[in-house]
Amino acid sequence: MLFHTTKLPAEIRIHHLNARINEQRKKIAQTTSSKLELLQLAQQLSKEARARRKTNQKVYVLDFKGDTAASAVEHLREEITLILATAKAGKDRVVLRLESPGGMVHGYGLAAAQLVRLRDAGFQLSICVDKVAASGGYMMACIGSEIISAPFAVVGSIGVVAQVPNFNRLLKEKHIDFELYTAGQFKRTVTMFGENTDEGKAKFEEELQQTHNLFKHFVSKYRPQLNVDKVATGEHWYGQDALDLKLVDQLQTSDEFVLNLLPQHDVYVIETRKKPTLGEKLGLQAAQIADSLVPTVMHKVIETLSQANSSLIQIRDPKL
Repeated sequence: MLFHTTKLPAEIRIHHLNARINEQRKKIAQTTSSKLELLQLAQQLSKEARARRKTNQKVYVLDFKGDTAASAVEHLREEITLILATAKAGKDRVVLRLESPGGMVHGYGLAAAQLVRLRDAGFQLSICVDKVAASGGYMMACIGSEIISAPFAVVGSIGVVAQVPNFNRLLKEKHIDFELYTAGQFKRTVTMFGENTDEGKAKFEEELQQTHNLFKHFVSKYRPQLNVDKVATGEHWYGQDALDLKLVDQLQTSDEFVLNLLPQHDVYVIETRKKPTLGEKLGLQAAQIADSLVPTVMHKVIETLSQANSSLIQIRDPKL
């Protein structure tokens, strides 16, 4: 059973969103509403609670903010494992609030594979994009049963890019030799310091194309309603254009989407934070102590300066 706030050993925290918002609603009503309106609110909250108990459906909300390496996948995999171990597939739902411009293929491939675990287990997975889900981010988004996008969110960019600076000419000007030894014809195709051959460049481009084909196949598998060949150009789209191209299914912010689920579902937000080290804890405590001492020290300094200034005035006063 999930409680209002739970802290697990792995630093996973679970917040009952219904309870949090209802407390805020009560606080506002106590300040702005009449006794009759307060009574009506209490009755409404009680009615919503009965409806949730009757349906007994839960929604688990996750967040993924992606960097180039998709490092947030370490938290995502633990959160998904927790859901798979406790939630009821086919009945409970999962919402992922996704924000990512994409990055490394293997990192986002693993992140997408984690979401596939939910889909294969039978969960309805809704992906909400408020800002951006591009490239590897869209690879994750297409796993969802539905994609909900804010009107100006960036989606798409189904393509692969690689750029490699080459310093070979500079090294030659400085009379510096660079030697690279490999076993296997294409163990290294292009390098930063060696002289890249046409054959090596062609092989590198071939590998990029292979990755792009895998990307397109992955998207078409999980989002068959999408004309992949039309959108797999590396371009990105906003809002209505993305909806028209069937890159997304609905235009709505994640806040509105989740809020609409509250009356009929118990909504739980799952958060994972890095456990602070002893040094970080001590540093935080030291900072808190310093913050608490600053006002006292400043008061003493101002008081001392005021007394010194007063004494100076008295000494210089010719009437004394």
